[in-house]
Amino acid sequence: MTELKPMNNTATVLACTGLTKSFMQGDVQVDVLKGVEFSVAAGDRVAIVGASGSGKTTLLQLLGGLDLPTSGDVLIAGQKVSALSDAARGTLRNHSLGFVYQFHHLLPEFSAIENVAMPLLIRRVSVRDATAEATRLLERVGLGARLHHRPGQLSGGERQRAAVARALVTKPQVVLADEPTGNLDGANAAQVFELMLELNRESGTALVIVTHAPELAARMQKVYRLDAGQLVQA
Repeated sequence: MTELKPMNNTATVLACTGLTKSFMQGDVQVDVLKGVEFSVAAGDRVAIVGASGSGKTTLLQLLGGLDLPTSGDVLIAGQKVSALSDAARGTLRNHSLGFVYQFHHLLPEFSAIENVAMPLLIRRVSVRDATAEATRLLERVGLGARLHHRPGQLSGGERQRAAVARALVTKPQVVLADEPTGNLDGANAAQVFELMLELNRESGTALVIVTHAPELAARMQKVYRLDAGQLVQA
């Protein structure tokens, strides 16, 4: 089993080289990604845009170690994802990455504080410390009065703010966000996006956001477009 190694002393926290991903549809091979080269430094704010079906979500899954490429390499915190066991990949994701999706994916049977504390509990942080950190972050995102509410008792904007808190509770080096405001109305979308930018500035956590919203992409430091399997800086 390949074990995790200490992170290299470098500002690059996420990178991929020569990344390809192909799928078979019947007898036809569909090449979704064709040699993508990409890197993210600590504290970066990056948007990835492109037409529906261009492979943005596929790319994000590969960058997050949730899937493996057909060829090429993904490095998270200096670790080559394909060289790690499933268990080691899970540990690396837990320590280095946070995820925010269009739909919150909070567990409905648990309260907001339990949902946010869970990544720390998986890391075997004590219940007391995990709860304290979850409380701090939920208060930071304006949910201090909603700690013990379950997702079904929260509004859409509140659920997404709780999801952002959960993504950041482990102090990850990078947050990968797939249309994080796509399921919200204009006011809630703006609030969640501003919150992510504030937390990026405060914590130095890099943001990589897939979005269809040009007004959101325009506020990031770098914008990349995925087109015909290639990622180019816009």
